[in-house]
Amino acid sequence: MVSEVNGYIKKLFAGDILLTYLQIEGEISNFTHHYSGHMYFSLKDDKSRIKCVMFKGDNETIDFKPKDGMRVVISGQVSVYEKDGSYQVYARRMQKQGLGDLYRAFEELKKKLSEEGLFDTERKKPLPGIPKKIGVVTSSTGAAIRDITSILKRRYPTVHMLLYPALVQGDGAPKDIIKALKYLDTREDIDVIIVGRGGGSFEELGAFNDEALARCIADMNTPVISAVGHETDFTIADFVADIRAATPSAAAELAVPDRRSLLDEIDSIGRSVLSDMSRRISKEDDRLEGLAKRLSYSSPYRSLSDKQVELDGIFRQLEHTMFRGFAGHKEKLALSEARLKLSDPGLPLQKGYGIITDVQGRIIRSTDDIDPMDMIAVRLRDGNLKARVEEVIKEARDEN
Repeated sequence: MVSEVNGYIKKLFAGDILLTYLQIEGEISNFTHHYSGHMYFSLKDDKSRIKCVMFKGDNETIDFKPKDGMRVVISGQVSVYEKDGSYQVYARRMQKQGLGDLYRAFEELKKKLSEEGLFDTERKKPLPGIPKKIGVVTSSTGAAIRDITSILKRRYPTVHMLLYPALVQGDGAPKDIIKALKYLDTREDIDVIIVGRGGGSFEELGAFNDEALARCIADMNTPVISAVGHETDFTIADFVADIRAATPSAAAELAVPDRRSLLDEIDSIGRSVLSDMSRRISKEDDRLEGLAKRLSYSSPYRSLSDKQVELDGIFRQLEHTMFRGFAGHKEKLALSEARLKLSDPGLPLQKGYGIITDVQGRIIRSTDDIDPMDMIAVRLRDGNLKARVEEVIKEARDEN
C-alpha cells in the first residue's frame, strides 16, 4: 500500500539522528503567512531548495517579519508528509542572517537608478485619455492576458489590443521583453503599453528587476504601465514605468476609461448645453416679442383694424348659419341610422335569437322548408351551430 510505504519512509527519517535536529541556512522564497497562522516557504541557495513549514505555535516567537529574499537560519527536523509523500523541514526556530543575494542586488540597482533620476516624477509620461489601441507585452498563455482582455472588453469594448507574446520568466525573459517593447514603441498606432505578468515569487520576478529592461522602459516614447501582479512588493520595472499597477487587471482599468462614466459625462455635458441653449433662446424670444410690439404700434395695418372687426362679424354670422344647417342634417342622419339598426338582421341575435339556414345557406322560415334528418345551421350572436333535425312538428293552421 502507498500509505505503508510513506509511513515506512517517515520512520526512517525519524530514526536518523541528523534529520531529527539540524540547522539550515538559506534564502527565503515563495513565503506565505497563512490565515491559520502557519508559515509556508522554501529555503534555497545557488544550487537547490527545500520546502519548509513553521507552525503558528513556533513562529510566534520570531522578532522580525520574514519575506522573500531574506537570508535566515532555521532549526528543526526533516520529515515526510504522508498524505502526498513529500518531505519538508518542520522549522522550530528562525534567525535572521541578512538580505539574500537577489534582494541585495535589487536594492543596489534600485539605489543606482534612483540616483540617476530614472524614477523621477518629471520623467513620467501621462496616459492618453481615450486610447484607440493598446500594446500588451506578457505571456500569451498566462492569467495576465486573460484578465487584461476581460477588463478591456468590459470597460471600453471599442479599444483595440495588440499582444506581443514574450517570456516573462527565466534567463531569456529580459531580452524578449525588451524586443517586444522596442517593436511596439515604433508603431504609431499604439497609444499605451502594458508590460507585466501575473505575479510570482521574488526570484520568478527577476526579469522585471533587470537593469537593461529598466533603461529600455525609461527610453520609451510610448507611455508604459508596469503590471507585475504584486499588491505590496515592487519591481524595478514598477519604479521606472510611467505608472505602476498592482495587477494586470488594475493596469487595464488604468489604460482605458469606463464607458459608463464617459456616457454619464457626455449626458451631463449634453444637459448643460441644452440648458444654455434654452436660456439663450428664451432671451431672444423676449427680445423678439419686444420688437414685435414696437412694430405693431407703427404698422400700417393698424388702420385696417375696424374693417377686420367687421369682417370677423360676418364670418361669425356665416359660421352660425352653417352650423345650424349641419345640426338639422345631423338629426336626420341619426334618425336614418336608428332605422337602419332596427332593420339589421343581426339585432335579434344580440337579444338571444338565432337565424336558421339549410346547408346551402338559405334562411328557413317555415316547417315546410325542412325535413327530418336534414342538416341545418344556427347562427347565434357569438358563433354558429350545426345540427340535424330529429323531428318536424307542424302547428295546426287556422283555415278560417
